[in-house]
Amino acid sequence: MDAVPREPKRWSRSAYDFLVAQGAFQPNERVELIEGDILTMTPQDRPHATTVMLTQEALRQAFGPQCHVQVQLPLAISHVSEPEPDLAVIAGSPRDYPQHPTTARLVVEVSDTTLAFDRKRKGPLYAGAGIPEYWIVNLADRILEVYREPIETADGWHYRLVHRVGPGEQVIPLGQAAGIRIDALLP
Repeated sequence: MDAVPREPKRWSRSAYDFLVAQGAFQPNERVELIEGDILTMTPQDRPHATTVMLTQEALRQAFGPQCHVQVQLPLAISHVSEPEPDLAVIAGSPRDYPQHPTTARLVVEVSDTTLAFDRKRKGPLYAGAGIPEYWIVNLADRILEVYREPIETADGWHYRLVHRVGPGEQVIPLGQAAGIRIDALLP
């Protein structure tokens, strides 16, 4: 008898949110919904955690009171994706969002072991959601990768502009006047 091949279950955001609300995951279990897949997030080492804190402070200073910086919290960006980026700059205050935000002005992932995933899977995900700017703080190479101008092509969604910025340089987030020194982001 031939076995019937099994397809992995694809989860909707509403089904995933129901699982979360019902306590299907342990309190310390870090998961996120990416294109219908419930994925376990990698544990954070100290350089990663320090970079998240440094970047959070730099973004707060750069964007000021018109935005808030969300750290490792959900973005409800599609019916099958609810990623939890390391940082997201959200317009307004947290009180403006009784539900998870559906977009961000800027999303940042801190990456070392997940660099390929953050480039190949999360970048297109954020571009497809219309997020105008995506950064990867690349700890392996000690640079900031800046992705701008989401565009859809025959190969899917991606960012048209990609720029790499290193220590001693700075980047100015879209729509802001002040720059952020790359050294301020790196541990």
